[in-house]
Amino acid sequence: MVTIAAAATNGLRWHAVPPYIGAQIIGAIIGVWLAHVMFDLPILQLSQHARTRMPQWVAEVVATFGLLAVIWGCRAHKEPVTAFAVAAYITGAYWFTASTSFANPAVTIA
Repeated sequence: MVTIAAAATNGLRWHAVPPYIGAQIIGAIIGVWLAHVMFDLPILQLSQHARTRMPQWVAEVVATFGLLAVIWGCRAHKEPVTAFAVAAYITGAYWFTASTSFANPAVTIA
């Protein structure tokens, strides 16, 4: 959603959106596979947790809106400020959302 929001607000050109989304999905999948290898789990496995109920959807909308607000709110600052603010928000969202914050759809796919 951040990539699409960036393109919608002229922060990213639309023709760059598909490669960004593709790279995010591939990176997320490789990250999950790597985590599985590190914890001696089967590389390919299906999630055992149902994450399709209304509380999860509401939590994701809130988490995504909050993330976009943090990013847009940091536009007047230099890049390191945005990076730290986003990291702090994602860490917090992990604790305050019903889904542990899958704010990035690539993470959900992975």
